Amino acid sequence: MGTQPYEPHGAGDPTAVRAALGLGLLAVGGWLLNTARPWQKPGHPLILATGWAVSGALLVCGLVLVVRCVRTVHGSPGPEGRGTGDDRPS
Repeated sequence: MGTQPYEPHGAGDPTAVRAALGLGLLAVGGWLLNTARPWQKPGHPLILATGWAVSGALLVCGLVLVVRCVRTVHGSPGPEGRGTGDDRPS
């Protein structure tokens, strides 16, 4: 039997927000990298370097967030007890 709407469902997945933020940062960083193409439009080197640095930072931060979320969800259980790795006996 399913749970009723008035019953407490518990807290949601804490990694979902971090994963969504990481994917958003990857999307914004990729978009910015795509718009700061020096081979399409020559510009001042300082502006191009700033655009590449910001887009690179966004891409790295987004990738780190997504990787941490994947490791949290799929990682092996360690002494900290985190992760939901495969606990089946061999």
